[in-house]
Amino acid sequence: MGLFKKLFTRKPKDERYQLGLHKTKENFGNLKAILSASDKIDDELFDSLEDIFIQADIGVDTVIYFIEQLRDEVENKKISDPNDLAEIIVDKMFEIYLKGELVQTDLNYDEHEVNVYLFVGVNGVGKTTTIGKMAKQLKDEGKKVMMVAGDTFRAGAINQLVEWGKRSDTFVFTKEAGSDPSSVIYDALVIAIKDQYDVVLCDTAGRLQTKVNLMAELSKMKRVIQKTLPNAPQETLLIIDATTGQNGMRQAEVFKDATDVTGIILTKLDGTAKGGIVLAIRHLYDLPIKYVGLGEKIDDLVMFDIEQYIYGLFKDFF
Repeated sequence: MGLFKKLFTRKPKDERYQLGLHKTKENFGNLKAILSASDKIDDELFDSLEDIFIQADIGVDTVIYFIEQLRDEVENKKISDPNDLAEIIVDKMFEIYLKGELVQTDLNYDEHEVNVYLFVGVNGVGKTTTIGKMAKQLKDEGKKVMMVAGDTFRAGAINQLVEWGKRSDTFVFTKEAGSDPSSVIYDALVIAIKDQYDVVLCDTAGRLQTKVNLMAELSKMKRVIQKTLPNAPQETLLIIDATTGQNGMRQAEVFKDATDVTGIILTKLDGTAKGGIVLAIRHLYDLPIKYVGLGEKIDDLVMFDIEQYIYGLFKDFF
């Protein structure tokens, strides 16, 4: 059974995906109309498909690759009916994301150790909010959680994290604005080890003057963490605002160069028609999407599921 048939026979159901992807789904609604209106598979049809995928922000490089894959499939299987392309498109989306391997969505977690998750990304992408939401989830799982206000360049970031600590009933370690971020993290880890915390969620600065400064600061943080806890950080998570589209792709490139990013959290996926960035990030940077933000509520940070994602996009299609 192909991926398409498996997905649409089993019909995974998570209403948050279906509601959160409604704007991106509108782009793919045009796809159905184009395939239905076409009487043959030709260059004109492929050009129209290309336009739709670019509008969904799958990214030019990924779209070119995607269209080449579709053309090869049409030629190899001698497909002539445009409507038959729908199943192939869904299967190829799976293939682009999975790349023939099992993609780990779960956060790396070491039992009986202090697990450190480092959150990186530019200002305004929802980094602090994401940390607060994740703290709530981890606490609900029974874990002892600390948040660390490592973005000491902005007093507002410290205050925001403290507020999230109140909302999620989570301890927040802070020092005054302007403190050395690495010293903040070090002091927090000393407490985390002494008091046997399960997880430490570390905020970081989102704006440094140059890429060199960014790399130096993140490298210093990692050295401090590993000196204290050799197996940490268990995750370095890059937060990207899905509504920024290709700007988000450029952020992924800079931060991937600056530090060892292990996964992506895409925020505000419910607020954009450009949800195709999921495929672009995976195709170009080999980074898994770990979580997606599908709303404003504290429980709207959802573990990423490629089946739920594609079903959410195409469920009204078939």
